[in-house]
Amino acid sequence: MKAGRKEQKPDRRRSPKAPAGGKRVTLPRALSKLGFCSRTQAESLILAGRVSVDQRMVRDLQHWVDLEIARIAVDGEAVVAQQLRYLMLNKPRGLVTTRHDPEGRPTVFDCLKGQDQTHLSPVGRLDKASEGLLLFTNDTEFAQALLDPETHVPKTYHVQVDGIPGEAQLQAMVRGLQHEGEWLSARRAALIRSGARNAWLEIVLEEGRNRQIRRMLEVLDMACLRLVRVAIGDVVLGDLEKGGVRPLTGDEVAGLRQRAKPGGASS
Repeated sequence: MKAGRKEQKPDRRRSPKAPAGGKRVTLPRALSKLGFCSRTQAESLILAGRVSVDQRMVRDLQHWVDLEIARIAVDGEAVVAQQLRYLMLNKPRGLVTTRHDPEGRPTVFDCLKGQDQTHLSPVGRLDKASEGLLLFTNDTEFAQALLDPETHVPKTYHVQVDGIPGEAQLQAMVRGLQHEGEWLSARRAALIRSGARNAWLEIVLEEGRNRQIRRMLEVLDMACLRLVRVAIGDVVLGDLEKGGVRPLTGDEVAGLRQRAKPGGASS
């Protein structure tokens, strides 16, 4: 064995630790924090060779940048911090939650005409037949936190059904129901009012499965006549007119941020 040891070179394949000082983040997160796109979209742009830092193309997803000094560009165009915006829409029935629909159907973005739509995206979805509160933002990290099932941010719906469910049916929704091999449950289900042939329910969800409420009602042999989302966390639809848009208040944004922290919605 030779005297002395060769100095080990660092393994470049491993994710480097965050450098100290400054506002340093990985490049995908930088694009997200600047409001340009989501981290997933940023990763695709980086791997495609479309992102440069200080005029040098970067394909490394673990490349660290200092947000205070780095010059980041996508396709040669400088990326600058976007003013963060948070809007709510009272979505009318019949609109699809997408920016462009291949079938040419009206979309929720038709309600945002006259608004600066730069990098605005809906936070989650409401299907075409559903109505009510839909949030939009260019703050991708805020949106991801609200949608993360681990944060359990409650969404409240008022639902009209073609029948009058009993307490056993309401409790079954809370305990959980199986639909096509998937387990679905509500945080709460309660009767608001009933008539001779139908009733209105208040249903609170902490997860966002596709058509979750409609599927649970289907298992219980009830049809959904109307479905209106009336609140997300402590942000309520209120008296915002159908198709109306307004910015969230600072308190509303702060409240949602608190809710979106782990354990924040448990109270």
